Amino acid sequence: MEDDGEPEQSSWAYLPDVCLSHVFHWLDDRDRSRAALVCKKWSCTMHSGSLWRCRTITFYGQPSRAHALEFQSALWYTKKFGKYLKHLEIKLSNPYNTPFIKKFQVIMRGLLSHLGKCNSHLESLSIKYLELDCLIWKNVVRAQFIKNLAAFLKRMSNQLDYLNLKGARITLEEGCELLNSLSSLTNRSFISEINIEDFFTLHLSVYSSALFHQTMSKFHRLTILTFNYNCISDELLDILREHSSHSLCTLNIKCHIHDPHGQVVSGLSWANLAMRAPKLNVNFFFERVMKHDHLARILLVEIPVRSISLRSCYFSDPDWTMRPTLTNLLPAYWHGLQKLTLELNNDHELLDNELLQLILSCKRLLFLKVWAYLSVSFMERLLQNRAERKCILTTIKVRIYTAQDDSTEEDQLLADIYRKFKYLIDSELNYFVITYPMV
Repeated sequence: MEDDGEPEQSSWAYLPDVCLSHVFHWLDDRDRSRAALVCKKWSCTMHSGSLWRCRTITFYGQPSRAHALEFQSALWYTKKFGKYLKHLEIKLSNPYNTPFIKKFQVIMRGLLSHLGKCNSHLESLSIKYLELDCLIWKNVVRAQFIKNLAAFLKRMSNQLDYLNLKGARITLEEGCELLNSLSSLTNRSFISEINIEDFFTLHLSVYSSALFHQTMSKFHRLTILTFNYNCISDELLDILREHSSHSLCTLNIKCHIHDPHGQVVSGLSWANLAMRAPKLNVNFFFERVMKHDHLARILLVEIPVRSISLRSCYFSDPDWTMRPTLTNLLPAYWHGLQKLTLELNNDHELLDNELLQLILSCKRLLFLKVWAYLSVSFMERLLQNRAERKCILTTIKVRIYTAQDDSTEEDQLLADIYRKFKYLIDSELNYFVITYPMV
C-alpha cells in the first residue's frame, strides 16, 4: 500500500467542541490538567468558561495527602477561573481546633477578596455548618470572618440569587448583619432563595425581634425560604405577604425541641398569606416535638401544608402519644399533603389502623416513609388498598421496629407479601420495607 506521508488522525481530533467540553465536564481537576496537554484544541477546551461555573472547596480538618492535594487544586482553579464562577460551595469537614479555624478564616478572606474583584456572575453561595458558636471559633477570628463575608455579600448583592448559611449558629445581631448585607446597596434585596435553617444560636426567640423583622422586610422577591419555627410570628407572615407574595412558592420550616416554639401565631395571618401567595406550599420538619398540644399550636388548618416530617430520634416519652395527631391534626391536610415522614419510637402504642386511615384520607399523598413499631399485616393492608387504587402512593419506605432479637418470622411474612404484590411493586412503586430489631 502506498504511504502518502500524512499521519493518521485519531477520531478524537474530529470530536465537536461541545462534545469535547462535555467529556471535560466529567473529569476532575487533575485529569483536566493532563488532558489539556494533549493539543491546542484540548487546551482551549480546558479554558472554556462553561467548565468552571460550579466549584466545591472542602476544607479538611485532618486531611490525608490526597485530600490536601484536592483542596489545593480546587482552591487554585477557583481563583484562576473565578471570573466564570456562578455556583460556589464551601464545605468544612471535621474542624477540630482553633489553628485550623484561623487558617480557614485567612484563606476565605483571600478567596472572597479575589472573587469580589474578578467575578460578576456569581449566582449561588453555600457555606453550611459553620457552627460559629463552637469554642474553636475565637472572638477575633469569628468577628473577622463575619466582617469579610458581609463585605463579600454586599459586593455580590445585585447578582446573588441563592444563599445557604444553614448551621451557621450565629447571634441575632450577627445574623441580621449578614442578611442586611444583601440589601445594603439599595435597601432592598431581590435574592430568590435563602436557607437560614439553624442560622441562629439555640434557644433564641427570634420571632420577637424587631431587628429580625426589619431585616426580613428588605427581601422583595423570595421564592424559597428555609428557616426555623422560632422565627415565625404574625409580623413575619405579614412581611412575607406584603413583599414576596407574588413570588413565594415554598416555606421549609424546622421545629426543634431546643428552639422556642410556644409563640402564638394567628391562623388568620397564615390564611392571609396563603390567599395572597396562591402558589405557596409549606413543608414542616419536626425533631422531638411530638406532644399533641405543642403540635396543635403549630399545625393550623389554614396552612397550605405539602409535607410533614415527625422524628422522635429514637427517644421514647410516655408523655406523648401519636394517636390524636394522626386522627385529629394531620387529616386536616387531606387535600394538599403529598409527603409524610414518621420516625417514631412508639413502643407504648400501636398505630396501624390510625396510620392507614390517615393515608387513605390524604388524596394527594405520594411519598410515605415510616420508621415505627407496626405489625407486618399493616403492609399487606396498605398494598391491598394501593392495588385497589384507594390511594396514589408512589414511594413506600418502611422500617418496622420489633422488640425481638429474631425477626425471621416477620421477614418471611414480608417476603410473602412482596410476592403477592410483586406485579404492583415492580411496575408502580419505589418500595423498600424491612424489619429492624430495637432491643
